[in-house]
Amino acid sequence: MDNYNQMGAYPIPRHYDPARVGEVWRTPYQERFEQAQAWARQHGIQPAGRDRVKIALILVDVQNTFCIPEYELFVGGRSGMGAVEDNQRLCEFIYHNLGKLTHIMATMDTHQVAHIFHSIFLVNEKGEHPAPMSLISAEEVRQGRWRFNPDLAEGLGVEAEYGQKHLVHYVEELEKRGKYALTIWPYHAMLGGIGHALVSAVEEAIFFHSVARSSQPGFDVKGRNPLTEHYSAIQPEVMVDAEGEPLAGKNERFMQVVGEYDAVALAGQAKSHCVSWTVEDLLEDIRKKDPSLARKVYLLEDCTSAVVVPEVVDYSEQADEAFRRFAEAGMHLVRSSDPLESWPGMQAKLAAARS
Repeated sequence: MDNYNQMGAYPIPRHYDPARVGEVWRTPYQERFEQAQAWARQHGIQPAGRDRVKIALILVDVQNTFCIPEYELFVGGRSGMGAVEDNQRLCEFIYHNLGKLTHIMATMDTHQVAHIFHSIFLVNEKGEHPAPMSLISAEEVRQGRWRFNPDLAEGLGVEAEYGQKHLVHYVEELEKRGKYALTIWPYHAMLGGIGHALVSAVEEAIFFHSVARSSQPGFDVKGRNPLTEHYSAIQPEVMVDAEGEPLAGKNERFMQVVGEYDAVALAGQAKSHCVSWTVEDLLEDIRKKDPSLARKVYLLEDCTSAVVVPEVVDYSEQADEAFRRFAEAGMHLVRSSDPLESWPGMQAKLAAARS
């Protein structure tokens, strides 16, 4: 039988240092491998394949670019240190529930220089690019204030005329569907760069879990099509171009996880953008298949923060409103410090698994 304390939590391994969660370092894999094996033996942790109650943890874009102070799009939330505090709680959640989490899957936002929301993609009549954090309206594009940068056409494998036609179609689609206006983000989550990597402390916790539980983690790369935004890990903001051709396919893996697992916990960054968009799309798929499946989903409210740029924009209220809608649809809002046994619907399943 698993050796955990009366609150149902495993102790946190000695190598974990919460003070370093906001830093970047190289995980000493061989050392952690040996420690994880010893930890599993010491605490009677069984391979995940033997789990009678299968619990998945999905981490949305827990990457340096969003989670490390001074990196490109650090999600500070209203506290100013939101993502760091979230990931301290997230790491502790993983370690405290090491013998209960069956599978961990992480999404990774992925971009290159020429992307529709990077400044190089657009120019005005003077050849100037929009500044980071600019909001590009459909009206501005229709009026020609901002246009597709024709110098990118060859590198993207398109004609300049196609690029301009697509840009107009794109911003109009966002407007038509009630999405946020096209935001010019700072260069971030650049493929091959340090910002693209998972937060070191979280990546280390995933590795430790994988060894201790003999469970292969999943990594889902999203956002590589330069002609669309991809906040959601399930589908892009705009699915087809002006000619009706698909820009990117839909990721069915999330519904598979909901179908295969008894519970799916979800956390990550940012609550107002990639997390909410992912959950929104997941909920849409759940409603189409079986609305009762929403009760399998648990949102770790204290492991995600909204985008807040002091004196510029604060998406906290929009994020909170989205989570309220998710709860009304049957999903559960929980905290990482709550014992899994206290999660709605989990007590009976976990008790039966330990008997």
